[in-house]
Formats: sequence, structure tokens, C-alpha cells
Amino acid sequence: MNRPFVLAHLSDPHLSPIRGLEPRYWNAKRALGLLNWHRKRRRLHLMPVLDRLVADLKQQTPDHIAVTGDLANLGLPGEHEMGLGWLERLGDGGKVSLVPGNHDIYSDIGRDRGTMRWRAYMRSLPSDVDGNEAAADFPYLRRFGRIAIVGLCSGMPTPPFVAAGRLGEAQLHRAGVMLKSLAAEGLFRVVLIHHPPLPGQAPRAKALRDAEDMQQLLREAGAELVLHGHNHRAMRAVVSGPGAGDVHVLGVPSASQIDARPEARAQYNLYRIAEQGTGWRIELTSRGLDPSGRKIIEIARSVLRDD
Repeated sequence: MNRPFVLAHLSDPHLSPIRGLEPRYWNAKRALGLLNWHRKRRRLHLMPVLDRLVADLKQQTPDHIAVTGDLANLGLPGEHEMGLGWLERLGDGGKVSLVPGNHDIYSDIGRDRGTMRWRAYMRSLPSDVDGNEAAADFPYLRRFGRIAIVGLCSGMPTPPFVAAGRLGEAQLHRAGVMLKSLAAEGLFRVVLIHHPPLPGQAPRAKALRDAEDMQQLLREAGAELVLHGHNHRAMRAVVSGPGAGDVHVLGVPSASQIDARPEARAQYNLYRIAEQGTGWRIELTSRGLDPSGRKIIEIARSVLRDD
């Protein structure tokens, strides 16, 4: 068995404090979002919890870190700037892969660069043949030896009381072609998406609008892992991929959240991925906040696949 590739996954840090809510960015959605933040979310998403989780994650020395969105709360340029600083402390663009969430692409910000500030974390690697940094586009593809990471964007501006996402026909088509091509090379494929990708995994107002199409894509093209956030709780599902291959779909809670429910407390996942013969072994370790809220502990360990 080769040395395992260790992939860490965290999501939905909801960085605070909220910055840059200038008059030009005011609208009904942001007003309601700000009210919700002050009434509820600011007491649930705590930066000391996130700092503790990230410190523990770094002690595990993963080969790569996947972040599945919602660094922001109201999708403001000031929050995008703060998000960039947090990403840079987490690691550089070759160490960290990111996909945006619905709170990152929240509402109109005019001609501001928005999440393009995070381009180094959301572009294909290696760069183009001239060595220039390619513009962020989705899906992106990042190769690390026999591991391929495919990043999808499900975030979109939405009206008040809606946190839904959409991939769109063009992105789904490109993702299908990409996943089939990677399968032909025999690579281990990890798909990153913010919204839970399967029908019924979120209420309609929060769901991926084209989840049925995404599920069909996974059935036809396959993938080894699909990692998501959005629901702020630990989730697991399996899709039957092409042939005998199962697609494991896993979500994590918010990385900054305190909660009485164990499945909703701050957590990250570690995947140890090893090629063995003609198959793969995937070992999952979940680490997160203990009930006291003071330290990070191992929550669970299991084997998802062992060919």
C-alpha cells in the first residue's frame, strides 16, 4: 500500500465580525441577514472555536485542506477581504482548495471583485502552459499525484428567506465530462460543493435546485468522494455510481459552531486515501468540539472503502 494522501475537510466558518456594511450594499436580504446574525448566529459561530479547530487540524499535518464555502455572512466585500486573510493563514493556494457558498455569493455587490479575491484557492492546478494564473472558473480541476479534486460552484444571489443553490446545465455538463475523463485515468476523484448535492437533503428554500441532475451525474460519471457543507451538521449518504462503484457523500457541521447536538458541533473530517492494487482504501476520522466546548477530540473513526 502506498503512503496515504490525507485530505482535511471543513466548512461554513462564518467569519466574524461582519465588516463593510456600507449604505450602497443595503437591501432587504442583508437587513434580514443582519437581524438574524444579531439575534442568533453571533452566539453560535464563535471565532475562538474556529481557531481551536484549525489549530488541531494543522497538528494532523494533512496533505491538503478542502473548504466548502460560507466564509462570509452577508456577502460583503469587507467579508471577502477578511476571508482572504483567513485563507492565507490556513495555507497557500496549493495547500487549500475552496468552493464558495450561498453566504459568499449572497446578494448584489455591483462591480466589486467579490469572491474573485479568493481566486488562488479556486482555480485549476497546475496553471496554464504559459505559467499564468488562470481565472477562476467552475468546475476547476486540481491534481495531486493520483488524487483529483473537482470544485463546483453552487452559490448564487437569492431573494430574502432563500438560501438555495444551482449548478446550471453548462457546469454540470463540464463536470460530467471531467469526471469521466479522470475515471479513465484511474484517478481518485473528490468533488467539492457547498450545497448538499442529493434530492431531499435540505428544505426546498435551502436546497440545490438541480440536485436531481447532480445525482444523475454521479450515477453516470461516478466519483469516489463528494464533500459538502451548508446544513451545519454531519451528514452521510451513498450513491450507486457506474458499475459497482459507490459514491460516498459527506457533509460536516460549521467549523465555528457551538451546539448541544453532537452532529451539529464544530467538526472537521480527515480522509486517509490510499491506493492498493487496483482499488482504494478510504479511512475517515472525524475530529471536533467536545461537549464542554473547551477542546477538540476524536469523535469517530471508520473505513468507508477497502477494495
